[in-house]
Amino acid sequence: MSVILNVEACREQFPALSRRVGDEPVVFLDGAAGSQVPQRVIDAVGDYLAHTNANHGGVFPTSVESDAILDAGHRSVADLLGADDPDEVCFGANMTTLTLALSRAMARTWQRGDEIVLTRLDHDANHTPWLLAARDAGVTVRTVSIDLADCTLRLDELAGAINARTRLVACPCAANSVGTLVDVAEVVRLAHAHGAEVFLDAVHYAPHRLIDVTAWDCDYLVCSAYKFFGPHVGVLWGRATRLREREPYKLRPAPNNLPGRWMTGTQSHEGIAGVAAAVAYLADIGTDHTADVTDRRAALRVAFERIASHERILVERLLTGLAEIPDVTVYGITDQARMDQRVPTVGLTHGRLKPRQVAEQLARAGIFAWHGNFYALPLTEALGLEPEGMVRLSLLHYNTHEDVERTLEALRVL
Repeated sequence: MSVILNVEACREQFPALSRRVGDEPVVFLDGAAGSQVPQRVIDAVGDYLAHTNANHGGVFPTSVESDAILDAGHRSVADLLGADDPDEVCFGANMTTLTLALSRAMARTWQRGDEIVLTRLDHDANHTPWLLAARDAGVTVRTVSIDLADCTLRLDELAGAINARTRLVACPCAANSVGTLVDVAEVVRLAHAHGAEVFLDAVHYAPHRLIDVTAWDCDYLVCSAYKFFGPHVGVLWGRATRLREREPYKLRPAPNNLPGRWMTGTQSHEGIAGVAAAVAYLADIGTDHTADVTDRRAALRVAFERIASHERILVERLLTGLAEIPDVTVYGITDQARMDQRVPTVGLTHGRLKPRQVAEQLARAGIFAWHGNFYALPLTEALGLEPEGMVRLSLLHYNTHEDVERTLEALRVL
């Protein structure tokens, strides 16, 4: 089975990648804040609005057709996440809103003397909602630190923080700031050994690696479609038993069955149609004459093998080149032998220029990259990088070798 990604075939599907600054095509290194989208996603959103725009549960044709599209969206995302039951997939405005809602509901079950465990590797959306919930419930918060040398989670410290009083462990699958991967299966094992639930933030993981809630054995997981080539829609997955026993804040007419009881108000139906198209795009990457695939989940597995292989080559070259630029300091894993422990998201600072100045000069060269803290405050505070933050170069599978070389050249001449 081939693991080679046809990058040009992928790029041809993204209208945004034809944008130019001067005579040069834009290098999009802003994917960690939101990926570009393929044409089929754009078409799916527009087609829904043009032909099946109706609210949920009607008996007339547009509503029936709309509900069929929404059901297909749940099935698509269940396949993406490795879940057996599409009713365990809940959509919402974004990951932050869904996490705030679930945290409020979970806090109602906590009592004084209980504890929760958070990490300094997280985006603040998997940190502050739980801090607020813990404050309201009067429970203790334990925060696990990172190894400042390579921005990896201290699993030994995590193991020591979990005990019989722990009710929840919340952690990322991948750090949106520096690309570190977390051994989430081990996190779940440690938590479940003490009867604690596990909430995983897979927002940054989703475009780079295949999520597998069944193999990981987690209790809840969130991600965002606009990070994996779809529209601005949030996703919450939870074990059916957990989602049924928790009491959500909802309106009286809202359904009590799954997934409706966790999907507050009218959803972005056109957005969900676009999410299904994004999953279809990913599955197609793993479907060709060289791959032995029989279903969407199998196709997605092949797709992410190809994506990971391509991205690893890109980030290896990027890190090698950055190491040769004296003014640049890279945060996170840089050892070439440990590339399987990170995704191609690189956080850096410059010895003479502030992060905003670096981003501005890159933008003038047609290279789009973010500066700041990327809402990863627990990490940037631990690294002492506030208030300026850092520069983030976030590669995705549609990036090329030429993108990397142009970026390195632009950084050399700052």
